[in-house]
Amino acid sequence: MLCPSCNAETGSSAFCPNCGANTATGATAATTPQGGLSETAAGAIAYVTIIPAIIFLAMEPYNRSSFVRFHSWQSIFLGVAAVALHLILAVIPIIGWLLMLPVGLGFLIIWLIAIIKASKGERFKIPFIGNFAEQQAK
Repeated sequence: MLCPSCNAETGSSAFCPNCGANTATGATAATTPQGGLSETAAGAIAYVTIIPAIIFLAMEPYNRSSFVRFHSWQSIFLGVAAVALHLILAVIPIIGWLLMLPVGLGFLIIWLIAIIKASKGERFKIPFIGNFAEQQAK
């Protein structure tokens, strides 16, 4: 079995002997050596807006963590999907306008679930979007 965080061989261990990451999620609870954010905190913060997600994809040591990369990409794709769907619904008269509120509430619920799961160190894959995020995180 390979560690999802550093790709080292882990055997059947629950934690990577090389980096200490959880072999199921790739998350570590420890902070970075420079005293920065933990991977779970960075994964949750990536959902605040697209800007922290982009920063985490470009900044060391977060861009080396598959957990943070996954949640950053998923945040970006979720934001793009929400904006695109709202633009499409805004163009459709009456029915589209009526659907904007429940669709917006649906995105809000998914966004909150993703933040909570990331803060717990879980790799919650949003349907459709999660597969694209997982491909980009590798």
